[in-house]
Amino acid sequence: MSDLLKTAFDVRPLTGALGAEIHGIRLAEITDEEFAELRRLLLEYLVIFVPDQHDWSPEARVAFGRRFGRLEVHPYLPHLEGHPEIQIIDSEQDGKIPIWHTDMTYTTNPPVGSILQIIRNPGRGGDTMWSNQYLAYESLAAPLRDLLDGLTAIHAIHIPGLDSRAEHPVVRVHPETGRRALFVNRAHTSHIAQLSRIESDALLQFLTEFATKPEFTCRHQWRPGDVAIWDNRVTQHYAVDDYAERRTGLRLVLLGDEPTGNPPRWEHYQPAPGQRYAPARVNAKESY
Repeated sequence: MSDLLKTAFDVRPLTGALGAEIHGIRLAEITDEEFAELRRLLLEYLVIFVPDQHDWSPEARVAFGRRFGRLEVHPYLPHLEGHPEIQIIDSEQDGKIPIWHTDMTYTTNPPVGSILQIIRNPGRGGDTMWSNQYLAYESLAAPLRDLLDGLTAIHAIHIPGLDSRAEHPVVRVHPETGRRALFVNRAHTSHIAQLSRIESDALLQFLTEFATKPEFTCRHQWRPGDVAIWDNRVTQHYAVDDYAERRTGLRLVLLGDEPTGNPPRWEHYQPAPGQRYAPARVNAKESY
Protein backbone atom coordinates (compact mmCIF):
# COMPACT_ATOMS: atom_id res chain seq x y z
CA MET A 1 0.00 0.00 0.00
CA SER A 2 1.46 3.38 -0.99
CA ASP A 3 2.11 6.21 1.47
CA LEU A 4 -0.38 8.30 -0.52
CA LEU A 5 -3.15 5.80 0.08
CA LYS A 6 -2.26 5.47 3.76
CA THR A 7 -2.78 9.21 4.23
CA ALA A 8 -5.70 9.60 1.82
CA PHE A 9 -8.22 9.33 4.67
CA ASP A 10 -8.35 11.22 7.92
CA VAL A 11 -9.02 8.37 10.40
CA ARG A 12 -10.21 9.38 13.88
CA PRO A 13 -10.61 6.44 16.32
CA LEU A 14 -13.49 6.86 18.75
CA THR A 15 -12.65 4.58 21.69
CA GLY A 16 -10.12 1.98 22.72
CA ALA A 17 -12.59 -0.78 21.91
CA LEU A 18 -13.89 -0.06 18.39
CA GLY A 19 -15.17 2.61 16.02
CA ALA A 20 -13.59 5.31 13.88
CA GLU A 21 -14.70 8.32 11.87
CA ILE A 22 -13.35 8.43 8.32
CA HIS A 23 -13.00 11.86 6.71
CA GLY A 24 -11.87 12.82 3.23
CA ILE A 25 -13.94 10.38 1.18
CA ARG A 26 -17.06 10.49 -0.99
CA LEU A 27 -18.80 7.12 -1.05
CA ALA A 28 -20.69 8.02 -4.22
CA GLU A 29 -17.40 8.24 -6.16
CA ILE A 30 -15.18 5.79 -4.29
CA THR A 31 -12.32 4.24 -6.28
CA ASP A 32 -11.23 0.61 -6.09
CA GLU A 33 -8.14 1.59 -4.11
CA GLU A 34 -10.17 3.68 -1.67
CA PHE A 35 -12.69 0.88 -1.23
CA ALA A 36 -9.92 -1.61 -0.43
CA GLU A 37 -8.60 0.75 2.24
CA LEU A 38 -12.10 1.36 3.62
CA ARG A 39 -12.68 -2.37 3.91
CA ARG A 40 -9.36 -2.79 5.73
CA LEU A 41 -10.37 -0.08 8.19
CA LEU A 42 -13.72 -1.80 8.73
CA LEU A 43 -11.94 -5.03 9.71
CA GLU A 44 -9.72 -3.05 12.08
CA TYR A 45 -12.34 -0.84 13.74
CA LEU A 46 -15.49 -3.02 13.25
CA VAL A 47 -17.72 0.02 12.78
CA ILE A 48 -16.76 3.09 10.77
CA PHE A 49 -18.59 6.38 10.32
CA VAL A 50 -18.38 8.53 7.19
CA PRO A 51 -19.94 11.99 7.67
CA ASP A 52 -21.53 14.41 5.20
CA GLN A 53 -22.58 12.00 2.44
CA HIS A 54 -25.49 14.16 1.29
CA ASP A 55 -25.19 13.60 -2.47
CA TRP A 56 -25.66 9.81 -2.44
CA SER A 57 -28.20 8.75 -5.06
CA PRO A 58 -30.10 5.47 -4.70
CA GLU A 59 -28.22 4.02 -7.66
CA ALA A 60 -24.82 4.97 -6.24
CA ARG A 61 -25.85 3.69 -2.82
CA VAL A 62 -26.77 0.26 -4.20
CA ALA A 63 -23.62 0.12 -6.33
CA PHE A 64 -21.50 0.84 -3.25
CA GLY A 65 -23.24 -1.87 -1.24
CA ARG A 66 -22.73 -4.42 -3.99
CA ARG A 67 -18.98 -3.94 -3.74
CA PHE A 68 -19.27 -5.94 -0.50
CA GLY A 69 -21.47 -8.65 -2.03
CA ARG A 70 -25.14 -9.46 -2.43
CA LEU A 71 -27.76 -7.22 -0.82
CA GLU A 72 -30.78 -8.39 1.13
CA VAL A 73 -34.46 -7.57 0.60
CA HIS A 74 -35.83 -7.44 4.16
CA PRO A 75 -38.93 -9.53 4.96
CA TYR A 76 -40.94 -6.79 6.67
CA LEU A 77 -39.26 -3.35 6.53
CA PRO A 78 -40.45 -0.79 3.94
CA HIS A 79 -38.09 0.18 1.12
CA LEU A 80 -37.51 2.99 -1.36
CA GLU A 81 -39.78 2.73 -4.37
CA GLY A 82 -37.92 1.01 -7.19
CA HIS A 83 -35.05 0.02 -4.89
CA PRO A 84 -36.05 -2.97 -2.76
CA GLU A 85 -32.50 -3.29 -1.37
CA ILE A 86 -32.71 0.15 0.30
CA GLN A 87 -34.67 -0.30 3.50
CA ILE A 88 -36.37 2.59 5.29
CA ILE A 89 -35.75 2.83 9.02
CA ASP A 90 -38.42 5.04 10.59
CA SER A 91 -38.97 5.59 14.31
CA GLU A 92 -42.68 6.06 13.63
CA GLN A 93 -42.99 2.80 11.66
CA ASP A 94 -41.77 0.14 14.06
CA GLY A 95 -38.12 1.23 13.83
CA LYS A 96 -37.60 2.04 17.50
CA ILE A 97 -36.90 -1.04 19.63
CA PRO A 98 -33.89 -0.46 21.89
CA ILE A 99 -32.15 -3.70 22.80
CA TRP A 100 -28.58 -4.97 22.33
CA HIS A 101 -28.52 -7.34 19.37
CA THR A 102 -26.78 -8.65 16.29
CA ASP A 103 -28.93 -8.47 13.16
CA MET A 104 -30.95 -11.46 12.02
CA THR A 105 -29.01 -14.19 13.80
CA TYR A 106 -32.21 -16.24 13.60
CA THR A 107 -31.32 -17.03 9.96
CA THR A 108 -28.89 -19.71 8.75
CA ASN A 109 -26.76 -17.02 7.11
CA PRO A 110 -26.94 -13.81 9.18
CA PRO A 111 -25.80 -10.60 7.47
CA VAL A 112 -22.08 -9.92 7.34
CA GLY A 113 -22.74 -6.22 7.80
CA SER A 114 -24.99 -3.22 7.34
CA ILE A 115 -24.68 0.25 5.83
CA LEU A 116 -26.96 2.82 7.47
CA GLN A 117 -27.36 6.50 6.66
CA ILE A 118 -29.38 8.74 8.95
CA ILE A 119 -31.47 11.17 6.93
CA ARG A 120 -33.48 12.87 9.69
CA ASN A 121 -32.39 12.98 13.32
CA PRO A 122 -33.85 14.50 16.49
CA GLY A 123 -32.38 17.74 17.78
CA ARG A 124 -30.82 15.68 20.55
CA GLY A 125 -30.76 11.99 21.40
CA GLY A 126 -31.15 9.02 19.08
CA ASP A 127 -27.53 7.82 19.31
CA THR A 128 -26.50 4.26 18.47
CA MET A 129 -23.98 2.17 20.41
CA TRP A 130 -21.84 -0.77 19.26
CA SER A 131 -20.01 -3.45 21.26
CA ASN A 132 -16.87 -5.40 20.28
CA GLN A 133 -17.51 -9.14 20.59
CA TYR A 134 -13.85 -10.03 20.02
CA LEU A 135 -13.07 -8.25 23.27
CA ALA A 136 -16.04 -9.83 25.02
CA TYR A 137 -14.75 -13.32 24.21
CA GLU A 138 -11.08 -12.54 24.84
CA SER A 139 -11.84 -10.98 28.24
CA LEU A 140 -13.43 -14.16 29.60
CA ALA A 141 -11.38 -16.54 31.74
CA ALA A 142 -9.77 -19.45 29.88
CA PRO A 143 -11.96 -22.19 31.44
CA LEU A 144 -15.13 -20.37 30.41
CA ARG A 145 -13.82 -19.77 26.90
CA ASP A 146 -13.07 -23.49 26.66
CA LEU A 147 -16.65 -24.36 27.65
CA LEU A 148 -18.21 -21.86 25.24
CA ASP A 149 -16.07 -23.09 22.35
CA GLY A 150 -17.91 -26.42 22.57
CA LEU A 151 -21.48 -25.08 22.67
CA THR A 152 -24.10 -24.03 20.15
CA ALA A 153 -27.11 -21.77 20.62
CA ILE A 154 -30.56 -21.58 19.09
CA HIS A 155 -31.48 -18.18 17.67
CA ALA A 156 -35.13 -17.49 16.89
CA ILE A 157 -37.76 -14.89 16.13
CA HIS A 158 -41.52 -15.32 16.40
CA ILE A 159 -43.58 -12.33 15.28
CA PRO A 160 -46.55 -12.00 12.90
CA GLY A 161 -45.32 -12.79 9.40
CA LEU A 162 -41.87 -13.92 10.47
CA ASP A 163 -41.02 -17.17 12.21
CA SER A 164 -37.41 -18.32 11.91
CA ARG A 165 -34.90 -20.42 13.81
CA ALA A 166 -31.21 -21.31 13.37
CA GLU A 167 -28.43 -22.97 15.36
CA HIS A 168 -25.01 -21.29 15.55
CA PRO A 169 -21.79 -21.75 17.54
CA VAL A 170 -21.70 -19.70 20.74
CA VAL A 171 -18.22 -18.59 19.64
CA ARG A 172 -17.74 -17.92 15.95
CA VAL A 173 -14.51 -17.56 14.00
CA HIS A 174 -14.31 -14.52 11.74
CA PRO A 175 -13.69 -15.82 8.20
CA GLU A 176 -11.34 -12.95 7.28
CA THR A 177 -9.38 -12.31 10.47
CA GLY A 178 -9.45 -15.77 12.08
CA ARG A 179 -10.25 -14.23 15.46
CA ARG A 180 -12.89 -15.67 17.79
CA ALA A 181 -15.89 -13.65 18.95
CA LEU A 182 -18.81 -14.23 21.27
CA PHE A 183 -21.95 -14.83 19.19
CA VAL A 184 -25.05 -14.62 21.38
CA ASN A 185 -27.39 -11.67 21.86
CA ARG A 186 -30.29 -10.70 24.06
CA ALA A 187 -32.78 -10.14 21.23
CA HIS A 188 -32.55 -13.36 19.25
CA THR A 189 -30.70 -16.05 21.24
CA SER A 190 -33.32 -18.39 22.71
CA HIS A 191 -31.18 -20.97 24.52
CA ILE A 192 -27.95 -22.95 24.52
CA ALA A 193 -28.68 -26.30 22.96
CA GLN A 194 -26.49 -28.48 25.18
CA LEU A 195 -27.74 -27.11 28.53
CA SER A 196 -30.91 -27.38 30.57
CA ARG A 197 -33.25 -24.42 30.59
CA ILE A 198 -32.13 -23.14 34.00
CA GLU A 199 -28.44 -23.54 33.09
CA SER A 200 -28.92 -21.91 29.71
CA ASP A 201 -30.85 -18.95 31.11
CA ALA A 202 -28.21 -18.29 33.76
CA LEU A 203 -25.29 -18.50 31.34
CA LEU A 204 -26.99 -16.37 28.68
CA GLN A 205 -27.91 -13.72 31.22
CA PHE A 206 -24.27 -13.47 32.24
CA LEU A 207 -22.93 -13.50 28.66
CA THR A 208 -25.36 -10.93 27.27
CA GLU A 209 -24.65 -8.55 30.13
CA PHE A 210 -20.88 -9.11 29.99
CA ALA A 211 -20.77 -8.67 26.21
CA THR A 212 -21.99 -5.07 26.42
CA LYS A 213 -19.77 -3.76 29.21
CA PRO A 214 -18.92 -0.07 28.66
CA GLU A 215 -15.26 -1.03 28.13
CA PHE A 216 -16.26 -2.90 24.96
CA THR A 217 -18.42 -0.15 23.41
CA CYS A 218 -18.50 3.04 21.40
CA ARG A 219 -21.36 5.51 20.94
CA HIS A 220 -22.12 7.60 17.86
CA GLN A 221 -24.05 10.86 17.91
CA TRP A 222 -25.73 11.02 14.53
CA ARG A 223 -25.82 14.00 12.19
CA PRO A 224 -27.98 13.96 9.05
CA GLY A 225 -25.87 12.58 6.22
CA ASP A 226 -23.71 10.36 8.43
CA VAL A 227 -23.13 6.81 7.16
CA ALA A 228 -22.26 3.93 9.47
CA ILE A 229 -20.83 0.65 8.16
CA TRP A 230 -20.45 -2.19 10.65
CA ASP A 231 -19.32 -5.79 10.76
CA ASN A 232 -22.37 -7.73 11.95
CA ARG A 233 -20.29 -10.86 12.59
CA VAL A 234 -18.38 -9.46 15.56
CA THR A 235 -20.48 -6.59 16.95
CA GLN A 236 -23.73 -5.94 18.71
CA HIS A 237 -25.54 -2.61 18.55
CA TYR A 238 -28.16 -0.71 20.52
CA ALA A 239 -30.39 2.18 19.41
CA VAL A 240 -30.82 4.57 22.32
CA ASP A 241 -34.49 5.52 22.76
CA ASP A 242 -34.20 8.94 24.40
CA TYR A 243 -36.07 11.09 21.89
CA ALA A 244 -39.62 11.89 20.77
CA GLU A 245 -39.04 13.53 17.38
CA ARG A 246 -39.10 11.50 14.18
CA ARG A 247 -35.89 9.75 13.14
CA THR A 248 -35.39 8.19 9.69
CA GLY A 249 -32.61 6.43 7.85
CA LEU A 250 -31.79 4.30 4.82
CA ARG A 251 -30.11 0.93 5.22
CA LEU A 252 -28.44 -1.69 3.08
CA VAL A 253 -27.94 -5.18 4.51
CA LEU A 254 -25.03 -7.27 3.23
CA LEU A 255 -26.03 -10.89 2.83
CA GLY A 256 -24.12 -13.25 5.04
CA ASP A 257 -22.15 -16.41 5.39
CA GLU A 258 -22.86 -19.29 7.75
CA PRO A 259 -21.20 -18.75 11.15
CA THR A 260 -18.47 -21.30 11.85
CA GLY A 261 -16.66 -22.30 15.02
CA ASN A 262 -15.68 -25.40 16.92
CA PRO A 263 -18.06 -28.35 16.53
CA PRO A 264 -20.23 -28.95 19.61
CA ARG A 265 -18.63 -31.29 22.15
CA TRP A 266 -21.94 -32.53 23.57
CA GLU A 267 -25.34 -33.62 22.27
CA HIS A 268 -28.43 -31.45 22.61
CA TYR A 269 -29.81 -31.47 26.14
CA GLN A 270 -32.63 -33.93 26.67
CA PRO A 271 -34.78 -33.66 29.82
CA ALA A 272 -35.17 -36.70 32.04
CA PRO A 273 -38.39 -38.71 31.60
CA GLY A 274 -41.32 -36.81 33.07
CA GLN A 275 -39.57 -33.42 32.92
CA ARG A 276 -40.48 -30.64 30.51
CA TYR A 277 -38.13 -28.31 28.71
CA ALA A 278 -39.61 -25.27 26.96
CA PRO A 279 -37.07 -22.68 25.82
CA ALA A 280 -38.20 -19.08 25.97
CA ARG A 281 -39.70 -17.64 22.83
CA VAL A 282 -37.97 -14.66 21.29
CA ASN A 283 -40.04 -11.80 19.92
CA ALA A 284 -37.68 -8.88 19.33
CA LYS A 285 -37.14 -7.11 16.02
CA GLU A 286 -34.14 -4.95 15.12
CA SER A 287 -33.44 -1.35 15.93
CA TYR A 288 -30.83 1.19 14.85
